Amino acid sequence: MKNTTEQDSNFQNLDQMTVTEILRGINQEDQTVPHAVEESLPQIEALVEQIVAKMKAGGRLFYIGAGTSGRLGIVDASECPPTYGVPFDWVIGIIAGGDRAIRKAVEFAEDNEEQAWKDLQEYQISDKDVLVGIAASGRTPYVIGGLQKAKQAGLVTGCIVCNDGSPVAAAADYPIEVVVGPEFVTGSTRMKAGTAQKLVLNMISTSVMIQLGRVKGNKMVDMQLSNHKLVNRAIRMLMQETAMDQASAEKYIQQYGSVRKAMEAFRKGA
Repeated sequence: MKNTTEQDSNFQNLDQMTVTEILRGINQEDQTVPHAVEESLPQIEALVEQIVAKMKAGGRLFYIGAGTSGRLGIVDASECPPTYGVPFDWVIGIIAGGDRAIRKAVEFAEDNEEQAWKDLQEYQISDKDVLVGIAASGRTPYVIGGLQKAKQAGLVTGCIVCNDGSPVAAAADYPIEVVVGPEFVTGSTRMKAGTAQKLVLNMISTSVMIQLGRVKGNKMVDMQLSNHKLVNRAIRMLMQETAMDQASAEKYIQQYGSVRKAMEAFRKGA
């Protein structure tokens, strides 16, 4: 395994740089990330197809990770219900150390190889589900152990890592390896590696939800209308899709509570 995430930064003497130099250096490094993700598109596609098939059959998607990687999985999972109107147990993010680790690091939580599988048991995980491990280094014991146990239990497994040939990738059926190289601050994988993981997670959840029919055209027709901004967006969507006037669109949205239901009612003449 070539551990590029721990390699020395391409920039020296950061503490002597001006703010402009620091910002330009970070931006220069960040621009390499989408290209690294592009190289991994075939791997991402293979995993997405597996997730779609399992979820169409009633399965769920789980993310596990530690630190920044775990938090990114939780962010992606938590945004699926409001964005696509799906149940909260369709996509689930779990972080080493439990929910308190979302805000504050829990010492040595990532070093326990047995804990991830114990955490997953709380959700009655089964071979209907898919487990994706997220680990920038590809060496996190919490993630390795979880993937190994999941594979033994017959689950489809995937991962998102930022090194080639890692133990995490070896434990996954469908590894995604996005090699972004050394960080601007040596070893600070919340930077380029974290950005790469977020981009891949966006791709996974968005493409899965589209394939599951949670988008119509290019619109989030199942989004939860939980604030005035989203209600107004729903009204505009309905006006665009049906050519009804604003007053009528407002009435339909208020009555049916979602763009999809309002559109269906309108087309049925309700």
